[in-house]
Amino acid sequence: MRMKISQINIYQHELNVTGNAYEMSHSSINSFTSIITEVVTDNGMKGFGETCSVGPVYQQEHALGAVAALSELAPHLIGENPLLIESVNRKMNQTLYGHLYAKSTIDVALWDICGKFYNCRVCDLLGGAINEKVPSYYAIGPATPADTAEIAMDKIGHGYRRLQLKVGGRHVDQDIESCHRVAENITRDIKLVADANRGWTTQDTIRFSRACCDIPLVIEQPCNTFEEIESLKGKIYHPVFMDESALDLNAVLRCINAGAADGFGFKLNRMGGLSAMRTIRDICRSRNLPHTCDDSWGGDIIAAACVHVGATVEPHLLEGVWIADSYHDHHYDEVNPVQVKNGFVDVPENPGLGVIPDVSIFGHPVFSV
Repeated sequence: MRMKISQINIYQHELNVTGNAYEMSHSSINSFTSIITEVVTDNGMKGFGETCSVGPVYQQEHALGAVAALSELAPHLIGENPLLIESVNRKMNQTLYGHLYAKSTIDVALWDICGKFYNCRVCDLLGGAINEKVPSYYAIGPATPADTAEIAMDKIGHGYRRLQLKVGGRHVDQDIESCHRVAENITRDIKLVADANRGWTTQDTIRFSRACCDIPLVIEQPCNTFEEIESLKGKIYHPVFMDESALDLNAVLRCINAGAADGFGFKLNRMGGLSAMRTIRDICRSRNLPHTCDDSWGGDIIAAACVHVGATVEPHLLEGVWIADSYHDHHYDEVNPVQVKNGFVDVPENPGLGVIPDVSIFGHPVFSV
């Protein structure tokens, strides 16, 4: 069937953090700006995509940049067949270099449309769900060792089997103490991650790993650059996951070929969408590398996309699917919300992404073509 993209609407929506600010080594944020893309076809079918940057200093991306990039891309996509996802992705790359986080919203919206057109879920188009619910994990912001340990036990009680401790941005001894306090109270089946979000030096990383050598854990993105992290090989006692250094497919291949990464924390938007994540999933499977399938932040749309791709990853390689549901105050689809229950997220049942956002909560589009 010949179908055409007839309209693209770009929305900007604020997501407030419930409770305390969301903190990492380099930032403290109370509200996030999510950019939602609505792709409409000539037969009235609609697909949705979303990107939500964690502020302007987390990565080389920001909300206004997404709007600008999508405003550049959208006019060139009118008339394209949304069922030919690779063809549309080629068109985007021919129109604008880079800006994968913006392009990902179009890519996800096209997968949503394809699922609705073929009356199947996105996870089925990606190869089929291995499980109908995927494990999530909880990120604990920097806090005192006592508070960190208390939060950890509370989240374990809510079903989480993987805890990510946000470290960095303070003296490394505080991170060491927090990690020990948590480890003293958890069982060995709980996975523990120390995520510095680029906030440590190599010296900090070595000091932390040696001080916590008896604690089974993963160190995630300890330093700012790939070169710093690569230099840690043979100097620390723990496996290292790349997150912010895994900027795209080429960067992932570089990490793998250098033996610098024992696993990855993948952000679907950063990679460029579901199409790119499908390729990266298969590469990691071929090298037996564990990884997550996360959003950076955002609502039900990007959360659903992450859950769908996560559902297709072999359980022994899936470290978890992080979504922002636990941190914000509302859903786009109140009937079919994507949310964490007892540490897991159900794979949406309806065709496409499985969520039908109420666009009225987004207000008027900031750009339409």
